[in-house]
Amino acid sequence: MNPRVLIFVGAAAIVAGFAFAEMKTKTPEISAVPAVKDALVCLPGEISACGLPSNVVIDLSKTKVQRSDAEWKARLTPIQFRVARQQGTEPPFQNEYYNNHADGVYFSVCSDTPLFDSRDKFESGTGWPSFSKPIEQAFVGETVDTSFGMRRVEVHSNVDGAHLGHVFVDGPEPTGLRYCINSASLRFVSRKAYETWVAKNAAGGAK
Repeated sequence: MNPRVLIFVGAAAIVAGFAFAEMKTKTPEISAVPAVKDALVCLPGEISACGLPSNVVIDLSKTKVQRSDAEWKARLTPIQFRVARQQGTEPPFQNEYYNNHADGVYFSVCSDTPLFDSRDKFESGTGWPSFSKPIEQAFVGETVDTSFGMRRVEVHSNVDGAHLGHVFVDGPEPTGLRYCINSASLRFVSRKAYETWVAKNAAGGAK
């Protein structure tokens, strides 16, 4: 290769590296828009709405499952605690269930509560598990999230208060919704194991 080309490529890589490092140290400036950008339409360097943590107040006094932070930390892994209990997020394409195609049901990682069915899971291309609807709407609560200068709808488990992710209005028919959910907030159960769970808990409901 021409030496001048090699010098140019090397310089470009150095500049890109500095730009990336600077981007990581700055708070992203995101203006309020009616339909926030997501990974499907994000250009390099732009932040996905799914990839931002939440900053909402969830009324935990109404949840059935009550535990202290110390108890949650003892039951959850560090990333599960950060996402489910502290409203954090996980990186796209580097989480447990985004590419999971097994048949079954996704439970809350914080309680024995079924939240989403794999039959309602679809490939959104965003790098997070995406569902068109919850398995039972009563189990999933919604709170308007205005953090980071945008309006999103945060979703959480009504049973245990775990932060799950956000819901967007760009999903497939018939619901038109896309529940962008963190794998760290979920626990996958096979269809056969779920059917056994249903038979056992038919009278008592989710616990």
